[in-house]
Order: sequence, then structure tokens, then C-alpha cells
Amino acid sequence: MAKVAFLGLGVMGYPMAGHLKAAGHDVTVYNRTASKAEAWVAQHGGAMATTPAAAAEGAEYVMSCVGNDDDLRAVCVGENGAFASMGAHTIFVDHTTVSAAVTRELYSVAADKSIAFIDAPISGGQAGAENGALSIMCGGDQASYDSAEAIMQAYARICRRMGESGAGQLTKMCNQIAIAGLVQGLSEALHFAQKAELDGKAVVEVISQGAAGSWQMSNRYETMLDDHFEHGFAVDWMRKDLGICLDTADENGASLPVTALVDQFYKDVQKLGGGRWDTSSLLKRLQAMG
Repeated sequence: MAKVAFLGLGVMGYPMAGHLKAAGHDVTVYNRTASKAEAWVAQHGGAMATTPAAAAEGAEYVMSCVGNDDDLRAVCVGENGAFASMGAHTIFVDHTTVSAAVTRELYSVAADKSIAFIDAPISGGQAGAENGALSIMCGGDQASYDSAEAIMQAYARICRRMGESGAGQLTKMCNQIAIAGLVQGLSEALHFAQKAELDGKAVVEVISQGAAGSWQMSNRYETMLDDHFEHGFAVDWMRKDLGICLDTADENGASLPVTALVDQFYKDVQKLGGGRWDTSSLLKRLQAMG
């Protein structure tokens, strides 16, 4: 068992850190809002720290799951950042969805301190985090990944190294690009069924068993039809991710017309007041249009 620090206890990080504790690791947590860390310790045991540096002191592995590029820089190299107290040959594993650019930047800074840095964004939503069944796509040095993989197995369904630093984040972009089109297609299908006065649940029960089936269809159609959009990944975060995808596509020459369009549809959802609704709320936009 290892001494592990976990930085960031949001809807994903909170249960992920819990799985590490349940697996027998010695876990110290840090969260920007201390009350969340206090609640975690009350539920799971372990310890909490008031700064990333204090949490990382003496840790063999430091895991993070924060909000965006700036948040990640802050917990790594900001005031009382984790890198300041991490020892040589320790490993930092970042589960945040961020740009490949900031990942490579921090990989280089970490390397200068003899710290390994693995980008390891996750997919599977809140349910995947709670059930310990996340898909983890990683970038970084092979030996460091091999060491960290055993720790990540506490909350992984699949964990795979995709290449050098940044490859995990680029793979996560593929994930978000695919989801954007899938959710829009599902929303249009359900909207069409409603307009055609069909039983939406019956429609999905039939078409989900054929070529139209997807994780989004199986896991979101009922809540969408019930007008319930409080599940999983928020629209505000999806727009952040799609912005990263579109910026990266501008750099590498990829054409993402559907992704760009769906990003604007999510902007419409934000205007409806749905920034904190989950990503399946694209249906609400269609319904609002009449």
C-alpha cells in the first residue's frame, strides 16, 4: 500500500479518493473549500491538509482532480503548490481535463525536479467515479505510468497509456468530441418522438437494441424524458472541454464542424439558465425552440 495525496474533492475526486482509502492506501486529502475535506475525513478516515504542499509532503503519489488549466497550475506550482514538497522520483497523476499544452508545461517543470508527471483524464461521469468504474487515458513515461497504474486501479474500469506526455489529454478530447455528437443525436431523436406523439421510452427500448444504441442512450434517455437534468457532467464544464478541443483542432488542422455546432448549442443552454444542468440538457434547447 502507498502513501497518497489527493487534491480536489469535487463530484469526481471525492469518491475517487474514497476508493483509494478503501483499497488500503494511506490517503491525505486537500480541497480548496476545507469543509469538503473535513467531510471526506469524517466519512472515510485518513487525513486532510490545508495546502497542496502539505498534502503532498511525504507522499509517493499525488493525484489531482481540479477544474481547469489555471487550477492545475495553482495546485502544482502556485503558492504552497504540491511540487514544492514532493521528493525526487515521486509521481504526480493529474485526472483533470485540461489542455495538452499545460500538461506538457507541467511535465517539463516536474522533470526538472525529478518528479514524474502523468496526465490521466477520466471518463465515466459521477456514477463511474462512485462505482470505481472509470475509463482512464494516460500520457507520460512508460515506467512512471506502470508504477501509477496500480494505484489508479482502485477506481478504474480500464486504464491505458496512450503515449507520451499530453497523449492522455488528446485522447480525452476524442472522448468529448464523440459525446457531443451522440448527445445531440439522442436529443433530436427524443424530440422527434415527442413531436410524433410516440412513447419515447418504448422508442428507445426498441432502437437501443440496434445500431443506434449507445451509453448515452442507455443511461440518459429516461431522465431526459422525465425532464431531469441534474446528473453527471455540467454544461459549463462541457463547454470548457469543447473549447479545448476546438483550440487544439485549430492547431493541428482537424476539422470539427459538428463539435463546433454543438458547442454553440450548449451556449444556448447556458442562456436558458442551464449552465449547471448535465450535458443531456440539449433536449431542453430543442423543446424551448417549439
